[in-house]
Amino acid sequence: MLLELHISNYALIDELHIQFFKGFNIITGETGAGKSIVLGALGLVMGQRADLNVLRDKERKCTVESIFNIQDYRLQAFFEREELDYDDQTILRREISPAGKSRAFINDTPVTLKVLQELAVCLIDIHSQHQNMQLGNQSFQMNLVDLVAENSLLLEEYGQSFRASQKQTQLLKNLQEEAGKAKADLDYFQFQFQQLDDARLKSGEQDELEAEQATLEHAEDIKTTFGQFATDMDGDEGALLVRLKEHISQFAKLADVLPKASELTERLESCYLELKDLVGDSTDVAESTEHDSARIQFVADRLDTLYTLQQKFRVDSVDELLQLKDEYDQKISQIGSFDEEIEAAASRLNELKARVDEQAAELSTRRRAVAAKISQMVEQGLQKLGMENAVFRLKFDDLKQPGPWGTDDLSFTFSANKNAPLQDIARIASGGEISRVMLALKALVASSKSLPTIIFDEIDTGISGEVALKMGAILKEMSTDVQIINITHLPQIAGKGEHHFKVYKYDEADRTYTSIRQLGVDERIDELAQMLSGANASETARKTARELLD
Repeated sequence: MLLELHISNYALIDELHIQFFKGFNIITGETGAGKSIVLGALGLVMGQRADLNVLRDKERKCTVESIFNIQDYRLQAFFEREELDYDDQTILRREISPAGKSRAFINDTPVTLKVLQELAVCLIDIHSQHQNMQLGNQSFQMNLVDLVAENSLLLEEYGQSFRASQKQTQLLKNLQEEAGKAKADLDYFQFQFQQLDDARLKSGEQDELEAEQATLEHAEDIKTTFGQFATDMDGDEGALLVRLKEHISQFAKLADVLPKASELTERLESCYLELKDLVGDSTDVAESTEHDSARIQFVADRLDTLYTLQQKFRVDSVDELLQLKDEYDQKISQIGSFDEEIEAAASRLNELKARVDEQAAELSTRRRAVAAKISQMVEQGLQKLGMENAVFRLKFDDLKQPGPWGTDDLSFTFSANKNAPLQDIARIASGGEISRVMLALKALVASSKSLPTIIFDEIDTGISGEVALKMGAILKEMSTDVQIINITHLPQIAGKGEHHFKVYKYDEADRTYTSIRQLGVDERIDELAQMLSGANASETARKTARELLD
Protein backbone atom coordinates (compact mmCIF):
# COMPACT_ATOMS: atom_id res chain seq x y z
CA MET A 1 0.00 0.00 0.00
CA LEU A 2 1.02 3.66 -0.33
CA LEU A 3 2.73 4.72 2.88
CA GLU A 4 4.16 8.14 2.10
CA LEU A 5 4.17 10.74 -0.63
CA HIS A 6 6.74 13.52 -0.78
CA ILE A 7 6.37 16.35 -3.32
CA SER A 8 8.90 19.10 -3.92
CA ASN A 9 8.62 22.13 -6.26
CA TYR A 10 5.55 20.90 -8.13
CA ALA A 11 2.94 23.42 -9.38
CA LEU A 12 1.62 25.28 -6.28
CA ILE A 13 3.42 22.91 -3.91
CA ASP A 14 6.75 23.97 -2.47
CA GLU A 15 7.41 21.08 -0.07
CA LEU A 16 4.78 18.54 0.96
CA HIS A 17 4.93 15.29 2.89
CA ILE A 18 1.87 13.07 3.32
CA GLN A 19 1.62 9.86 5.31
CA PHE A 20 -1.25 7.60 4.29
CA PHE A 21 -2.70 4.71 6.26
CA LYS A 22 -4.21 1.30 5.80
CA GLY A 23 -7.97 1.27 5.25
CA PHE A 24 -10.16 4.15 4.08
CA ASN A 25 -8.39 7.49 3.50
CA ILE A 26 -10.47 10.55 2.60
CA ILE A 27 -9.22 13.70 0.84
CA THR A 28 -11.45 16.77 0.68
CA GLY A 29 -10.96 20.43 -0.12
CA GLU A 30 -12.64 23.36 -1.78
CA THR A 31 -12.87 23.50 -5.55
CA GLY A 32 -9.56 24.84 -6.83
CA ALA A 33 -7.71 24.08 -3.61
CA GLY A 34 -5.32 21.73 -5.39
CA LYS A 35 -6.66 18.17 -5.03
CA SER A 36 -5.89 17.57 -8.69
CA ILE A 37 -2.35 18.89 -8.14
CA VAL A 38 -1.64 16.19 -5.55
CA LEU A 39 -3.08 13.59 -7.90
CA GLY A 40 -1.02 14.94 -10.79
CA ALA A 41 2.16 14.68 -8.76
CA LEU A 42 1.35 11.09 -7.92
CA GLY A 43 0.80 10.51 -11.63
CA LEU A 44 4.46 11.35 -12.24
CA VAL A 45 5.64 8.37 -10.20
CA MET A 46 3.06 6.33 -12.12
CA GLY A 47 5.06 7.13 -15.25
CA GLN A 48 2.86 9.80 -16.77
CA ARG A 49 4.34 12.35 -19.18
CA ALA A 50 6.30 15.16 -17.52
CA ASP A 51 5.81 18.83 -18.41
CA LEU A 52 8.38 21.52 -17.62
CA ASN A 53 5.51 23.81 -16.61
CA VAL A 54 5.03 21.80 -13.39
CA LEU A 55 8.18 23.39 -11.90
CA ARG A 56 7.13 26.04 -9.43
CA ASP A 57 10.67 27.40 -9.15
CA LYS A 58 12.22 27.18 -12.61
CA GLU A 59 15.71 27.14 -11.05
CA ARG A 60 15.14 23.98 -8.97
CA LYS A 61 14.30 20.43 -9.93
CA CYS A 62 10.92 18.90 -9.17
CA THR A 63 10.91 15.68 -7.15
CA VAL A 64 8.01 13.35 -6.40
CA GLU A 65 8.77 10.32 -4.23
CA SER A 66 6.37 7.62 -3.04
CA ILE A 67 6.99 4.78 -0.60
CA PHE A 68 5.00 1.56 -0.94
CA ASN A 69 4.73 -1.54 1.23
CA ILE A 70 4.76 -4.42 -1.30
CA GLN A 71 5.61 -7.43 0.85
CA ASP A 72 2.37 -9.32 0.15
CA TYR A 73 2.27 -8.88 -3.64
CA ARG A 74 4.86 -11.35 -4.97
CA LEU A 75 6.83 -8.84 -7.01
CA GLN A 76 10.29 -10.33 -6.40
CA ALA A 77 10.38 -11.79 -9.91
CA PHE A 78 9.95 -8.31 -11.42
CA PHE A 79 12.89 -6.97 -9.41
CA GLU A 80 15.07 -9.94 -10.40
CA ARG A 81 14.19 -9.56 -14.08
CA GLU A 82 15.03 -5.85 -14.05
CA GLU A 83 18.12 -6.41 -11.85
CA LEU A 84 16.81 -4.14 -9.08
CA ASP A 85 17.29 -4.37 -5.33
CA TYR A 86 14.11 -5.68 -3.72
CA ASP A 87 12.79 -4.25 -0.46
CA ASP A 88 9.41 -4.74 1.23
CA GLN A 89 9.28 -0.94 1.42
CA THR A 90 9.95 0.19 -2.13
CA ILE A 91 10.59 3.77 -3.22
CA LEU A 92 9.46 5.12 -6.58
CA ARG A 93 10.92 8.52 -7.48
CA ARG A 94 10.64 10.90 -10.41
CA GLU A 95 12.76 13.98 -11.00
CA ILE A 96 12.24 16.80 -13.52
CA SER A 97 15.25 19.07 -14.00
CA PRO A 98 15.00 22.81 -14.88
CA ALA A 99 16.31 21.82 -18.33
CA GLY A 100 13.30 19.55 -18.77
CA LYS A 101 15.14 16.26 -18.36
CA SER A 102 13.10 13.52 -16.70
CA ARG A 103 14.66 10.75 -14.60
CA ALA A 104 12.99 7.78 -12.90
CA PHE A 105 14.25 5.65 -10.01
CA ILE A 106 13.22 2.50 -8.17
CA ASN A 107 14.95 2.10 -4.81
CA ASP A 108 17.49 4.74 -5.90
CA THR A 109 18.41 2.80 -9.05
CA PRO A 110 17.82 4.67 -12.34
CA VAL A 111 15.23 2.95 -14.56
CA THR A 112 13.43 3.68 -17.80
CA LEU A 113 9.97 5.20 -17.73
CA LYS A 114 8.59 1.94 -19.13
CA VAL A 115 9.99 -0.06 -16.18
CA LEU A 116 8.61 2.51 -13.71
CA GLN A 117 5.18 2.26 -15.33
CA GLU A 118 5.26 -1.53 -15.31
CA LEU A 119 5.85 -1.61 -11.55
CA ALA A 120 3.49 1.28 -10.76
CA VAL A 121 0.45 -0.38 -12.34
CA CYS A 122 1.03 -3.33 -10.02
CA LEU A 123 0.90 -1.04 -6.98
CA ILE A 124 -1.82 1.51 -7.53
CA ASP A 125 -4.94 2.14 -9.59
CA ILE A 126 -6.08 5.75 -10.02
CA HIS A 127 -9.74 5.99 -10.90
CA SER A 128 -10.77 9.37 -12.25
CA GLN A 129 -13.90 10.72 -13.92
CA HIS A 130 -12.06 10.16 -17.20
CA GLN A 131 -11.90 6.46 -16.43
CA ASN A 132 -15.70 6.40 -16.18
CA MET A 133 -15.68 7.09 -19.91
CA GLN A 134 -13.58 3.96 -20.42
CA LEU A 135 -16.36 1.73 -19.16
CA GLY A 136 -17.34 0.91 -22.74
CA ASN A 137 -13.72 0.40 -23.81
CA GLN A 138 -13.05 -3.25 -24.61
CA SER A 139 -9.48 -3.05 -23.33
CA PHE A 140 -10.74 -1.85 -19.94
CA GLN A 141 -13.42 -4.53 -19.88
CA MET A 142 -11.04 -7.32 -20.81
CA ASN A 143 -8.45 -6.20 -18.25
CA LEU A 144 -11.05 -6.30 -15.51
CA VAL A 145 -12.34 -9.76 -16.44
CA ASP A 146 -8.78 -11.11 -16.67
CA LEU A 147 -8.03 -9.63 -13.27
CA VAL A 148 -10.97 -11.47 -11.68
CA ALA A 149 -10.12 -14.66 -13.60
CA GLU A 150 -6.47 -14.38 -12.43
CA ASN A 151 -5.28 -14.61 -16.02
CA SER A 152 -2.16 -12.44 -15.70
CA LEU A 153 0.37 -15.27 -16.15
CA LEU A 154 -1.60 -17.02 -18.89
CA LEU A 155 -2.22 -13.70 -20.66
CA GLU A 156 1.50 -12.92 -20.62
CA GLU A 157 2.27 -16.35 -22.11
CA TYR A 158 -0.45 -15.88 -24.72
CA GLY A 159 0.91 -12.43 -25.60
CA GLN A 160 4.37 -13.90 -26.19
CA SER A 161 2.92 -16.65 -28.40
CA PHE A 162 0.69 -14.23 -30.30
CA ARG A 163 3.54 -11.78 -30.99
CA ALA A 164 5.79 -14.67 -32.06
CA SER A 165 3.03 -15.88 -34.39
CA GLN A 166 2.63 -12.40 -35.89
CA LYS A 167 6.38 -12.14 -36.40
CA GLN A 168 6.54 -15.61 -37.98
CA THR A 169 3.61 -14.74 -40.27
CA GLN A 170 5.51 -11.71 -41.54
CA LEU A 171 8.68 -13.77 -41.92
CA LEU A 172 6.83 -16.35 -44.03
CA LYS A 173 5.24 -13.60 -46.12
CA ASN A 174 8.64 -12.02 -46.75
CA LEU A 175 10.11 -15.39 -47.75
CA GLN A 176 7.25 -16.05 -50.14
CA GLU A 177 7.62 -12.60 -51.71
CA GLU A 178 11.38 -13.07 -52.07
CA ALA A 179 10.85 -16.53 -53.55
CA GLY A 180 8.29 -15.22 -56.02
CA LYS A 181 10.59 -12.44 -57.16
CA ALA A 182 13.58 -14.80 -57.29
CA LYS A 183 11.69 -17.38 -59.35
CA ALA A 184 10.70 -14.66 -61.78
CA ASP A 185 14.42 -13.93 -62.18
CA LEU A 186 15.43 -17.59 -62.35
CA ASP A 187 15.37 -17.86 -66.17
CA TYR A 188 17.52 -14.75 -66.44
CA PHE A 189 20.02 -16.01 -63.87
CA GLN A 190 20.23 -19.41 -65.56
CA PHE A 191 20.76 -17.84 -69.00
CA GLN A 192 23.54 -15.59 -67.72
CA PHE A 193 25.18 -18.45 -65.84
CA GLN A 194 24.97 -20.76 -68.85
CA GLN A 195 26.66 -18.18 -71.09
CA LEU A 196 29.57 -17.89 -68.68
CA ASP A 197 29.72 -21.61 -68.05
CA ASP A 198 29.74 -22.43 -71.77
CA ALA A 199 32.69 -20.09 -72.24
CA ARG A 200 34.80 -22.41 -70.04
CA LEU A 201 36.69 -19.49 -68.57
CA LYS A 202 40.07 -19.92 -66.91
CA SER A 203 41.91 -17.51 -64.68
CA GLY A 204 44.93 -15.97 -66.50
CA GLU A 205 43.76 -17.27 -69.88
CA GLN A 206 43.40 -13.85 -71.44
CA ASP A 207 47.00 -12.79 -70.74
CA GLU A 208 48.32 -16.06 -72.22
CA LEU A 209 46.21 -15.73 -75.37
CA GLU A 210 47.17 -12.10 -75.92
CA ALA A 211 50.86 -13.07 -75.65
CA GLU A 212 50.39 -15.99 -78.05
CA GLN A 213 48.53 -13.79 -80.53
CA ALA A 214 51.41 -11.34 -80.61
CA THR A 215 53.83 -14.20 -81.30
CA LEU A 216 51.71 -15.75 -84.06
CA GLU A 217 51.22 -12.45 -85.86
CA HIS A 218 55.07 -11.97 -86.11
CA ALA A 219 56.00 -15.61 -86.81
CA GLU A 220 57.95 -14.87 -90.07
CA ASP A 221 60.02 -12.12 -88.49
CA ILE A 222 60.78 -14.30 -85.47
CA LYS A 223 61.76 -17.32 -87.60
CA THR A 224 64.00 -15.25 -89.92
CA THR A 225 65.69 -13.27 -87.16
CA PHE A 226 66.54 -16.18 -84.92
CA GLY A 227 67.40 -18.51 -87.83
CA GLN A 228 69.80 -15.99 -89.36
CA PHE A 229 71.44 -15.47 -85.98
CA ALA A 230 72.08 -19.21 -85.60
CA THR A 231 73.48 -19.44 -89.14
CA ASP A 232 75.78 -16.47 -88.70
CA MET A 233 77.10 -17.80 -85.43
CA ASP A 234 77.62 -21.46 -86.34
CA GLY A 235 76.57 -22.03 -89.94
CA ASP A 236 79.84 -22.61 -91.84
CA GLU A 237 83.66 -22.57 -91.48
CA GLY A 238 83.80 -18.77 -91.30
CA ALA A 239 81.09 -18.51 -88.63
CA LEU A 240 81.78 -16.64 -85.43
CA LEU A 241 81.78 -19.69 -83.14
CA VAL A 242 84.27 -21.55 -85.39
CA ARG A 243 86.65 -18.63 -85.39
CA LEU A 244 86.16 -18.11 -81.63
CA LYS A 245 87.11 -21.73 -81.06
CA GLU A 246 90.35 -21.14 -82.96
CA HIS A 247 91.20 -18.11 -80.84
CA ILE A 248 90.65 -20.11 -77.66
CA SER A 249 93.14 -22.70 -78.90
CA GLN A 250 95.72 -19.98 -79.66
CA PHE A 251 95.27 -18.34 -76.21
CA ALA A 252 95.73 -21.74 -74.56
CA LYS A 253 99.12 -22.28 -76.31
CA LEU A 254 100.45 -19.08 -74.75
CA ALA A 255 99.37 -19.96 -71.23
CA ASP A 256 102.83 -21.32 -70.33
CA VAL A 257 104.65 -18.14 -71.34
CA LEU A 258 101.98 -15.58 -70.38
CA PRO A 259 100.04 -16.15 -67.13
CA LYS A 260 97.40 -13.62 -68.25
CA ALA A 261 96.64 -15.81 -71.29
CA SER A 262 95.27 -18.54 -69.03
CA GLU A 263 92.73 -16.17 -67.44
CA LEU A 264 91.70 -14.79 -70.82
CA THR A 265 91.34 -18.32 -72.18
CA GLU A 266 88.88 -19.19 -69.39
CA ARG A 267 86.86 -16.05 -69.98
CA LEU A 268 86.77 -16.68 -73.72
CA GLU A 269 85.63 -20.27 -73.18
CA SER A 270 82.84 -18.95 -70.95
CA CYS A 271 81.73 -16.59 -73.73
CA TYR A 272 81.92 -19.42 -76.25
CA LEU A 273 79.65 -21.62 -74.11
CA GLU A 274 77.12 -18.80 -73.56
CA LEU A 275 77.02 -18.06 -77.29
CA LYS A 276 76.68 -21.77 -78.00
CA ASP A 277 73.59 -21.85 -75.72
CA LEU A 278 72.19 -18.77 -77.42
CA VAL A 279 72.61 -20.40 -80.80
CA GLY A 280 70.82 -23.52 -79.57
CA ASP A 281 67.92 -21.52 -78.10
CA SER A 282 67.65 -19.38 -81.25
CA THR A 283 67.59 -22.50 -83.39
CA ASP A 284 64.78 -23.93 -81.21
CA VAL A 285 62.79 -20.67 -81.54
CA ALA A 286 63.29 -20.56 -85.28
CA GLU A 287 62.36 -24.21 -85.78
CA SER A 288 59.33 -24.08 -83.42
CA THR A 289 57.86 -20.90 -84.85
CA GLU A 290 55.52 -21.46 -87.74
CA HIS A 291 52.92 -19.27 -89.38
CA ASP A 292 49.75 -21.22 -88.34
CA SER A 293 46.73 -19.52 -89.87
CA ALA A 294 44.28 -21.85 -88.11
CA ARG A 295 45.82 -21.17 -84.70
CA ILE A 296 45.87 -17.45 -85.36
CA GLN A 297 42.15 -17.56 -86.14
CA PHE A 298 41.39 -19.70 -83.06
CA VAL A 299 43.23 -17.33 -80.70
CA ALA A 300 41.54 -14.30 -82.28
CA ASP A 301 38.11 -15.91 -81.95
CA ARG A 302 38.76 -16.90 -78.34
CA LEU A 303 39.91 -13.42 -77.40
CA ASP A 304 36.90 -11.94 -79.17
CA THR A 305 34.66 -14.17 -77.05
CA LEU A 306 36.38 -12.97 -73.86
CA TYR A 307 36.22 -9.29 -74.88
CA THR A 308 32.54 -9.61 -75.82
CA LEU A 309 31.65 -11.18 -72.46
CA GLN A 310 33.57 -8.49 -70.59
CA GLN A 311 31.79 -5.76 -72.52
CA LYS A 312 28.37 -7.34 -71.97
CA PHE A 313 28.83 -7.81 -68.24
CA ARG A 314 30.70 -4.51 -67.86
CA VAL A 315 33.85 -5.92 -66.29
CA ASP A 316 37.55 -5.69 -67.15
CA SER A 317 38.92 -9.19 -66.67
CA VAL A 318 38.23 -12.91 -66.90
CA ASP A 319 38.57 -13.17 -63.11
CA GLU A 320 35.63 -10.77 -62.71
CA LEU A 321 33.63 -12.89 -65.16
CA LEU A 322 34.39 -15.97 -63.06
CA GLN A 323 33.23 -14.09 -59.95
CA LEU A 324 29.95 -13.19 -61.67
CA LYS A 325 29.48 -16.79 -62.67
CA ASP A 326 29.83 -17.87 -59.02
CA GLU A 327 27.32 -15.21 -57.95
CA TYR A 328 24.74 -16.40 -60.48
CA ASP A 329 25.36 -19.97 -59.35
CA GLN A 330 24.69 -18.95 -55.73
CA LYS A 331 21.49 -17.11 -56.69
CA ILE A 332 20.22 -20.15 -58.57
CA SER A 333 21.03 -22.38 -55.59
CA GLN A 334 19.35 -19.94 -53.20
CA ILE A 335 16.18 -19.96 -55.28
CA GLY A 336 16.21 -23.71 -55.08
CA SER A 337 16.50 -23.52 -51.26
CA PHE A 338 13.53 -21.15 -50.87
CA ASP A 339 11.07 -24.02 -50.99
CA GLU A 340 12.80 -25.68 -48.03
CA GLU A 341 12.93 -22.40 -46.07
CA ILE A 342 9.26 -21.70 -46.79
CA GLU A 343 8.28 -25.19 -45.74
CA ALA A 344 10.24 -24.87 -42.47
CA ALA A 345 8.79 -21.39 -41.79
CA ALA A 346 5.25 -22.60 -42.48
CA SER A 347 5.75 -25.55 -40.16
CA ARG A 348 7.00 -23.23 -37.39
CA LEU A 349 4.02 -20.92 -37.96
CA ASN A 350 1.60 -23.83 -37.63
CA GLU A 351 3.21 -24.77 -34.31
CA LEU A 352 2.87 -21.20 -33.03
CA LYS A 353 -0.73 -20.91 -34.23
CA ALA A 354 -1.60 -24.17 -32.49
CA ARG A 355 -0.12 -22.80 -29.25
CA VAL A 356 -1.98 -19.48 -29.72
CA ASP A 357 -5.26 -21.33 -30.30
CA GLU A 358 -4.70 -23.53 -27.26
CA GLN A 359 -3.89 -20.61 -24.96
CA ALA A 360 -6.71 -18.48 -26.38
CA ALA A 361 -9.16 -21.31 -25.72
CA GLU A 362 -7.98 -21.57 -22.12
CA LEU A 363 -8.27 -17.79 -21.67
CA SER A 364 -11.78 -17.89 -23.06
CA THR A 365 -12.78 -20.77 -20.77
CA ARG A 366 -11.45 -18.98 -17.69
CA ARG A 367 -13.14 -15.70 -18.62
CA ARG A 368 -16.50 -17.29 -19.21
CA ALA A 369 -16.15 -19.22 -15.97
CA VAL A 370 -16.08 -15.97 -13.95
CA ALA A 371 -18.74 -14.16 -16.01
CA ALA A 372 -21.61 -15.22 -13.73
CA LYS A 373 -19.61 -14.25 -10.64
CA ILE A 374 -18.87 -10.80 -12.06
CA SER A 375 -22.52 -10.25 -13.02
CA GLN A 376 -23.71 -11.35 -9.60
CA MET A 377 -21.27 -9.19 -7.65
CA VAL A 378 -21.87 -6.10 -9.79
CA GLU A 379 -25.64 -6.48 -9.49
CA GLN A 380 -25.36 -6.94 -5.72
CA GLY A 381 -23.24 -3.79 -5.53
CA LEU A 382 -25.73 -1.86 -7.66
CA GLN A 383 -28.61 -3.00 -5.46
CA LYS A 384 -26.77 -1.62 -2.44
CA LEU A 385 -26.45 1.65 -4.36
CA GLY A 386 -30.19 1.92 -4.92
CA MET A 387 -30.46 0.26 -8.34
CA GLU A 388 -32.76 -2.61 -7.37
CA ASN A 389 -33.64 -3.59 -10.92
CA ALA A 390 -30.20 -3.25 -12.49
CA VAL A 391 -29.00 -6.13 -14.66
CA PHE A 392 -25.36 -6.47 -15.68
CA ARG A 393 -24.15 -9.14 -18.09
CA LEU A 394 -20.98 -10.03 -19.97
CA LYS A 395 -21.56 -10.76 -23.65
CA PHE A 396 -19.00 -12.98 -25.37
CA ASP A 397 -18.65 -13.44 -29.12
CA ASP A 398 -15.95 -15.33 -30.99
CA LEU A 399 -13.48 -13.54 -33.20
CA LYS A 400 -12.68 -15.10 -36.57
CA GLN A 401 -8.96 -14.68 -35.93
CA PRO A 402 -7.03 -14.48 -32.64
CA GLY A 403 -6.19 -10.95 -31.53
CA PRO A 404 -4.02 -9.44 -28.79
CA TRP A 405 -6.58 -10.56 -26.17
CA GLY A 406 -7.34 -13.97 -27.62
CA THR A 407 -10.43 -14.99 -29.55
CA ASP A 408 -13.02 -13.29 -27.32
CA ASP A 409 -15.04 -10.27 -28.40
CA LEU A 410 -16.30 -8.96 -25.05
CA SER A 411 -18.84 -6.29 -24.19
CA PHE A 412 -20.56 -5.22 -20.98
CA THR A 413 -24.35 -5.00 -21.30
CA PHE A 414 -26.57 -3.19 -18.85
CA SER A 415 -30.15 -2.40 -17.99
CA ALA A 416 -31.11 -0.04 -15.18
CA ASN A 417 -34.85 -0.64 -15.33
CA LYS A 418 -37.04 -3.66 -14.78
CA ASN A 419 -37.66 -5.80 -17.87
CA ALA A 420 -35.71 -3.35 -20.04
CA PRO A 421 -33.61 -4.94 -22.80
CA LEU A 422 -29.87 -5.26 -22.22
CA GLN A 423 -27.77 -2.90 -24.31
CA ASP A 424 -24.13 -1.88 -24.56
CA ILE A 425 -23.40 -0.09 -21.29
CA ALA A 426 -21.55 2.84 -22.88
CA ARG A 427 -24.62 3.76 -24.93
CA ILE A 428 -27.34 3.80 -22.31
CA ALA A 429 -25.91 4.43 -18.83
CA SER A 430 -26.21 7.93 -17.35
CA GLY A 431 -23.39 9.66 -15.49
CA GLY A 432 -24.65 8.65 -12.07
CA GLU A 433 -25.28 5.08 -13.22
CA ILE A 434 -21.79 4.80 -14.70
CA SER A 435 -20.27 5.99 -11.39
CA ARG A 436 -22.17 3.29 -9.52
CA VAL A 437 -21.30 0.56 -12.04
CA MET A 438 -17.64 1.56 -11.91
CA LEU A 439 -17.67 1.41 -8.13
CA ALA A 440 -19.19 -2.06 -8.23
CA LEU A 441 -16.49 -3.14 -10.68
CA LYS A 442 -13.73 -1.63 -8.57
CA ALA A 443 -15.13 -3.56 -5.61
CA LEU A 444 -14.39 -6.68 -7.67
CA VAL A 445 -10.81 -5.50 -8.11
CA ALA A 446 -10.52 -4.90 -4.39
CA SER A 447 -11.90 -8.33 -3.53
CA SER A 448 -9.30 -9.95 -5.80
CA LYS A 449 -6.58 -8.34 -3.66
CA SER A 450 -4.45 -7.94 -6.76
CA LEU A 451 -3.65 -4.28 -6.07
CA PRO A 452 -2.36 -2.68 -2.86
CA THR A 453 -4.01 0.72 -3.43
CA ILE A 454 -6.98 2.18 -5.30
CA ILE A 455 -7.43 5.95 -5.56
CA PHE A 456 -10.86 7.31 -6.44
CA ASP A 457 -11.02 10.83 -7.82
CA GLU A 458 -14.62 11.95 -7.24
CA ILE A 459 -16.23 8.67 -8.25
CA ASP A 460 -19.35 10.08 -6.58
CA THR A 461 -20.02 12.47 -9.48
CA GLY A 462 -23.71 12.50 -10.33
CA ILE A 463 -25.01 11.02 -7.06
CA SER A 464 -26.24 12.40 -3.74
CA GLY A 465 -28.36 11.68 -0.68
CA GLU A 466 -29.01 8.09 0.32
CA VAL A 467 -27.05 6.70 -2.64
CA ALA A 468 -24.00 8.63 -1.47
CA LEU A 469 -24.28 7.03 1.96
CA LYS A 470 -24.47 3.60 0.39
CA MET A 471 -21.50 4.37 -1.85
CA GLY A 472 -19.52 5.42 1.20
CA ALA A 473 -20.42 2.15 2.91
CA ILE A 474 -19.21 0.16 -0.10
CA LEU A 475 -15.94 2.10 -0.22
CA LYS A 476 -15.47 1.47 3.49
CA GLU A 477 -16.12 -2.23 2.94
CA MET A 478 -13.63 -2.31 0.04
CA SER A 479 -10.97 -0.79 2.30
CA THR A 480 -10.84 -3.98 4.35
CA ASP A 481 -9.19 -5.68 1.34
CA VAL A 482 -7.13 -2.84 -0.15
CA GLN A 483 -6.05 0.64 0.79
CA ILE A 484 -8.61 3.16 -0.47
CA ILE A 485 -7.76 6.82 -1.01
CA ASN A 486 -10.90 8.70 -2.00
CA ILE A 487 -11.12 12.30 -3.18
CA THR A 488 -14.72 13.42 -2.62
CA HIS A 489 -16.98 16.43 -2.41
CA LEU A 490 -19.78 14.59 -0.62
CA PRO A 491 -19.93 14.70 3.20
CA GLN A 492 -21.89 11.43 3.27
CA ILE A 493 -18.83 9.64 1.83
CA ALA A 494 -16.21 11.72 3.66
CA GLY A 495 -17.82 10.77 6.98
CA LYS A 496 -17.12 7.07 6.32
CA GLY A 497 -13.37 7.56 6.17
CA GLU A 498 -10.99 6.36 8.86
CA HIS A 499 -8.36 8.99 8.04
CA HIS A 500 -9.30 12.40 6.70
CA PHE A 501 -6.97 14.79 4.84
CA LYS A 502 -7.76 18.32 3.73
CA VAL A 503 -6.17 20.05 0.74
CA TYR A 504 -6.05 23.83 1.12
CA LYS A 505 -4.40 26.94 -0.27
CA TYR A 506 -2.57 29.59 1.69
CA ASP A 507 -0.68 32.79 0.87
CA GLU A 508 2.81 33.57 2.01
CA ALA A 509 4.37 36.89 1.04
CA ASP A 510 3.50 37.29 -2.65
CA ARG A 511 2.99 33.60 -3.40
CA THR A 512 0.10 31.15 -3.18
CA TYR A 513 0.77 27.60 -2.05
CA THR A 514 -1.16 24.32 -1.91
CA SER A 515 -0.75 21.98 1.04
CA ILE A 516 -2.48 19.08 2.77
CA ARG A 517 -2.86 18.03 6.38
CA GLN A 518 -4.58 15.30 8.33
CA LEU A 519 -7.64 16.40 10.33
CA GLY A 520 -8.39 15.57 13.93
CA VAL A 521 -11.90 14.68 15.12
CA ASP A 522 -13.04 18.25 15.81
CA GLU A 523 -11.51 19.45 12.56
CA ARG A 524 -13.36 16.70 10.69
CA ILE A 525 -16.64 17.89 12.19
CA ASP A 526 -15.88 21.43 11.00
CA GLU A 527 -14.92 20.21 7.52
CA LEU A 528 -18.04 18.02 7.13
CA ALA A 529 -20.28 20.84 8.41
CA GLN A 530 -18.81 23.23 5.84
CA MET A 531 -19.30 20.63 3.11
CA LEU A 532 -22.96 20.36 4.20
CA SER A 533 -23.86 24.04 4.52
CA GLY A 534 -20.99 26.26 3.40
CA ALA A 535 -18.27 28.30 5.08
CA ASN A 536 -20.44 29.53 7.97
CA ALA A 537 -21.62 26.15 9.16
CA SER A 538 -24.73 26.11 11.36
CA GLU A 539 -25.07 24.09 14.53
CA THR A 540 -27.51 21.88 12.66
CA ALA A 541 -24.84 21.17 10.09
CA ARG A 542 -22.33 20.40 12.84
CA LYS A 543 -24.82 18.02 14.45
CA THR A 544 -25.34 16.28 11.10
CA ALA A 545 -21.57 16.09 10.70
CA ARG A 546 -21.24 14.34 14.07
CA GLU A 547 -23.96 11.90 13.05
CA LEU A 548 -22.13 11.15 9.81
CA LEU A 549 -18.96 10.43 11.74
CA ASP A 550 -20.81 8.28 14.26
